[in-house]
Amino acid sequence: MHDTFYCIGTVAGPASYPMMVRDFQCVIGNEVREQIMAAEGRLPDSLIACIGGGSNAMGLFHPFLDDRDVAIYGVEAAGHGLDKLHAASIAGGRPGVLHGNRTFLLMDADGQIEEAHSISAGLDYPGIGPEHAWLHEVGRVNFMSATDTEALDAFKLCCRLEGIIPALEPAHALAKVAELAPKLPKDHLMVVNMSGRGDKDLASVAEHLGGKF
Repeated sequence: MHDTFYCIGTVAGPASYPMMVRDFQCVIGNEVREQIMAAEGRLPDSLIACIGGGSNAMGLFHPFLDDRDVAIYGVEAAGHGLDKLHAASIAGGRPGVLHGNRTFLLMDADGQIEEAHSISAGLDYPGIGPEHAWLHEVGRVNFMSATDTEALDAFKLCCRLEGIIPALEPAHALAKVAELAPKLPKDHLMVVNMSGRGDKDLASVAEHLGGKF
């Protein structure tokens, strides 16, 4: 403890790590704000991003938190289903302490941390950043969850329609875009945080799909 620094690459851990990572990641939301004003002349109607610990999402969300007309959606990993193995701490967890912060965690009845599961390595975490937990409690962010199967379907759809290979992490957000978008007006501006390239996931996807996608 006297000669070692605790470092984690998400908006979790003891103060001031969640704030530091959030502020570094805010380059995402700041650039979105600047670019959409240049392209559309107005702010987006909604934002959506996947959430494990939640650094990419917090980087997008934080610069827009005071813009109450901008709806915000965070998508957790529902894995095999919320009644099975998953990594959805908001949907399937409860408050506890892990890695130096109090937040929503996957725990058993004795408070022991349970195993998390997601097809995406970046979302396979049994907790969520404490600021996300607060945003859930105050109702500023709408939390949803997508299963492995839904993420794979969105992954394939994005490849076919856009020619973009998304990482499996943002594929979870894309899965909920497909659910939300048909219910929205045609002039609705939704920003999806494509927080990673899918090159790293091709072997995993091929394995799950039997080599066919």
